Amino acid sequence: MKRQTRAVRTRHTWNILRQGTRSEDVREYAATLSRAYRAIAKATGSHTLVDSGKLPSEAALLPHVEGITPYSLYLVRDPRAAAHSWTKTKQYVVPMSTFRSTAYWVGFNLASEAVIRNAPERSFFLRYEDFIADPATVVEGLLELVGEEGAANPVQGRTVNLGKNHTVTGNPDRFRSGPTLLRPEDDAWRKELPSRARKLTQALSWPLMARYGYFQPPRTQAREAVGPVAANQDTREDVRGTGTGR
Repeated sequence: MKRQTRAVRTRHTWNILRQGTRSEDVREYAATLSRAYRAIAKATGSHTLVDSGKLPSEAALLPHVEGITPYSLYLVRDPRAAAHSWTKTKQYVVPMSTFRSTAYWVGFNLASEAVIRNAPERSFFLRYEDFIADPATVVEGLLELVGEEGAANPVQGRTVNLGKNHTVTGNPDRFRSGPTLLRPEDDAWRKELPSRARKLTQALSWPLMARYGYFQPPRTQAREAVGPVAANQDTREDVRGTGTGR
């Protein structure tokens, strides 16, 4: 944790992309990831691992992690929806101001863009809104990307069968398990986010919002939004992750 704080936070993403493991903290952190992934693969018998971490800096580091071939899933959500989500209290999750949540949104996305530019063939850009429009098709695209076309798709229609997980932190909703309905629309922010907060979010993030199509009518085909992606592993293991939504 000390090494992550000193050298593998989001603000360090560009240094890692430029310098790799030149720093001792970064080098040792990469070695820790390698040991963790190998241990998980050995314990589970899996050759493809999904890392749900959200730090672009860690995604930037994965090419330097021994024993894996990394792929990155770059997930983005409308910043107005993200700002609205951060106004809600969920158990131990503390609400965040619109200014702060939007600043995080911009920073995470700029760092994530830098990561996938380095390996576009193993990166997958996905808007949350396009995923939720046709989740089964999007998941099929992800399975195909990582060479798992024959794997069972956990999403059937609008229902996903969630297994148990052991993640340490994140949104409390991650503890849900069993058949779970994926709501076709999650746009409460349109009615509940105050006009002032909406305008502030747009003022801070409009260049990226325009780039990601958030000033355009919603796309009708989820596959159109399925761009580059990334996982993490090779013969030995596969991991994927990097997301920016809440």
